[in-house]
Amino acid sequence: MSFTAFHGMKPFSQLMFSAFVILVSFLIFMLIGMIAAVPLFGLDSMLNMPTISDMTNPESMRLLKFLQVVQSIGLFIVPSFILAWLFYGNTKAYLFLNRKSSTVSYLLVVVLVFFTMPIINFIGEWNNQMQLPEWLSGLEDWARGAEDRAIELTEAFLKVESISGLMFNIFMIAFLPAIGEELLFRGVIQRIFTRWTRNHHWGIWISAILFSALHIQFYGFVPRLLLGVLFGYLLVWSGSMWLPITAHFFNNAFAVVAMYLVDRNILDSKVEEIGTTSESYYAAVLSLVLVLLILFIIKKDNRGNELKPARNPEI
Repeated sequence: MSFTAFHGMKPFSQLMFSAFVILVSFLIFMLIGMIAAVPLFGLDSMLNMPTISDMTNPESMRLLKFLQVVQSIGLFIVPSFILAWLFYGNTKAYLFLNRKSSTVSYLLVVVLVFFTMPIINFIGEWNNQMQLPEWLSGLEDWARGAEDRAIELTEAFLKVESISGLMFNIFMIAFLPAIGEELLFRGVIQRIFTRWTRNHHWGIWISAILFSALHIQFYGFVPRLLLGVLFGYLLVWSGSMWLPITAHFFNNAFAVVAMYLVDRNILDSKVEEIGTTSESYYAAVLSLVLVLLILFIIKKDNRGNELKPARNPEI
């Protein structure tokens, strides 16, 4: 029997209800995760949760990675499917998982992500150099501290010694976020704001702002915002969630694999600086031109599949 009690909700009500479902799902999954962690990692590990200073402790890292996986599932993936079912009844249709693009589009998306790196690094370096007014120095100190802690944690996660560790990192850092964050931010939140504003552009930009803000990294806010915008337009132009999921996956996977190769001296560490130095300014410009060209081709390849602003109150 179809459950229709939440069908036809107004966008603001959908947004508030979504926040409630996300919070409840997150708390339930973290509770389940902590209970499950006791037999897996021991009671002492749970009572003495690892901090940044414990990042060299392999047992601490295993516990943090386990909780990270649980968080990704409980915060992003499960709420997306629950909300899609409650709001529409057909989860695959609501989340645009029932549509596919051409093989050419998927290949172009992989190439697109590769060529975004210099311009994203360039913008990221500019964002990192931003300074707040003196009267906001306290906020700036907090933001810098949060950024440094996030970088330390990310680097600790990425530092692995085996292929199995690399594969798990790809699963944790690329696969789960690509599925979960795209389903929630592009499939649910972008859809809500598109309905609310009757405009795809507003829906894309507002959801991208929230997507970037959720990471609580002020000095990486702008490049992450632009990536969210890119993913949003890929969904609108193709009508398929699989295109932004593919882009998100390869964006994260490239970073994971690059760090692994750099740590083994297989790849020059300077590859991470492309777009961040004055010498690579031209690389950033070329990157931007190529990104715009590839986006144009992707949009043309998916002509006729574009999403229309939803006007049906059930959608």
